[in-house]
Amino acid sequence: MLHKTRGIALSYIRYRETSIIARVYTEAFGLQSYVVNNVRSAKSKTNKIALFQPMTLLDMVVYYKDDRDLNRLSEIKTLHPLQSIPFDIAKSGIALFLTEMLTKSLKEESGNPMLFQFLLESILLLEHLETGYENFHLAFLAKLSAYLGFGAENAREFEQQLREHSYPFLPNAETELALNTLLRRPVGTAVRLSRADRLNLLEALVAYYRIHVDAMGEIKSLAVLHEVMS
Repeated sequence: MLHKTRGIALSYIRYRETSIIARVYTEAFGLQSYVVNNVRSAKSKTNKIALFQPMTLLDMVVYYKDDRDLNRLSEIKTLHPLQSIPFDIAKSGIALFLTEMLTKSLKEESGNPMLFQFLLESILLLEHLETGYENFHLAFLAKLSAYLGFGAENAREFEQQLREHSYPFLPNAETELALNTLLRRPVGTAVRLSRADRLNLLEALVAYYRIHVDAMGEIKSLAVLHEVMS
C-alpha cells in the first residue's frame, strides 16, 4: 500500500551492482530501510543517490508493510534543498557525526511526529546559520536525549549518571553553565565554551549516549568531527 511521508536521510550502503539500501527516518513510520534501484548505474539519467546524503530532507511516496525489514520507494524528491550543509566543511562534518549518532540511537519503527519535527527544525537551523554553530552538535545531542527518553534535567544529574557508570566527567563552572543552557534552552541558544571544554563536553555526551543506547559501537565520524572543528 502506498503512503506519503516526509523523511530525513541518514545513511546508505551499496546493494548489488547498481542499487543501495537507504536508512531514512520518516515522519509516518519512524526508522525505515528502503531498497533504491538503479541509482549507481552509468545509465541513470539523474543523480538520485545525492538524495541520500546525510540530513537531506525528503518528500516521499513509499510502499509500507509492517512485517518487512525492507520496503520500496515509489516517488522521492527533496523537501527543502540544502545549499549550505553539503558544501560547508564544518557543517558537513557535524551532519555526518549527527546522522551516525541518530542511526545508532533511533530504534522505533513507528511514527513520532514531535521527534521528527525537532529533527526537521534543527536541520533547517543548521542550514541557515551563517556563524555561531560551533556548539550546534552539543545542543542537538543534549535536546535529542529528552526526545529519546533519557534526557537529564540539569548538569548535575548528567554528571551523576556518568559518575555512576565510572565516567570521570568533572565540569568546570563554565562547562556546567553551558550544559544547563544546552539541556534547558532551544537548539541555537548561544553558549560560551573554549575548544578544550567543547571537546570535553562532546566526549561526555557520547559517553552519556553509550550508557542509554545499547550496542552503540564505535562512532567512526567522531574523528572527522574533531578534524573539521579544530
